[in-house]
Order: sequence, then C-alpha cells, then structure tokens
Amino acid sequence: MLKTLNDLLDRLLPPPAQASPEATEHLLQLATAVMLVEVMRADASFHAGEREAVRAALRDKFALSDDEAQRLAELAEVAARDATDLFSFTSRINERFDMPQKLRMVEHMWHVAYADGHLGDHERHVLWRVADLLHVPQGAYAHARMRAQQAASAKG
Repeated sequence: MLKTLNDLLDRLLPPPAQASPEATEHLLQLATAVMLVEVMRADASFHAGEREAVRAALRDKFALSDDEAQRLAELAEVAARDATDLFSFTSRINERFDMPQKLRMVEHMWHVAYADGHLGDHERHVLWRVADLLHVPQGAYAHARMRAQQAASAKG
C-alpha cells in the first residue's frame, strides 16, 4: 500500500515500461480513488457518508482493508486537489479496466454522490464527464445511476 506523499508523487508519474505489477496496480488504485474523491469534492462540503462511500468502494473494488482504503482515500484527496485534469487518471483506468469494471466504478461513484442524501448539479457533471472520459455508453451510465439511486433509497 502507498505509505507516504513521496510515494504518491512518484506514482503519479507514468510507470516505466518495466514497472512491477504491484506498482501498476497501485497506480490503478490511486486513479480509481481520485475519481471517487472527485465526486465527493463536487459538493461545497464533505459529508461523512460520502467519505465512507469512497472507502467502501475502494474496499469492494480492490479487496482492501479498512486502513488501506482510508490511506488510499487520503492520498487520492491530495492527488485530486493537486491535479490539473482527469485525463491522466482516466487514461490509466481505460488501459486496465474492461467495460464491466468501468461500469462498476461509475456505479460506485453514484453511491458517493447519493451518500449525503442530496444529488447536486456539480456531482452530476463530474459523473457525466468521467463516464465520458471512460467511454461508458449513455444507457449503461443511466442504469448505473438507477442502481445506485435504488440502493440509496433502500438505505434511507
């Protein structure tokens, strides 16, 4: 698991051709975490439910422990705050995820958006933009939203 901010900065650079599978996996985890955090950041304030939804998505997506998911989410917040665009993250995801994996990630992003009980225009925009960068078809994007909305309704 990523341990320090220096690790984060090193890992944001493109991996060398001979990068280890572990390093490549860490980069993918960070890219995914940044996309989840971007939805959380779309609101004016961070809600505890959104933070937990980010950690839950990371635990589910990558089989991480609570501590690993927490640390990855913290690193992703720093990376998201310092990023100038999303392409470096979405391109890494496009290289490694097939469409079902991308759809599951978009659904996790919708869970983050619905976690505070309010879906804002900025959250919708971030989700649309990320889904577009991931080449997710509009119908699949809408179905992911409906599944997350139904799950949020069942909780509340």
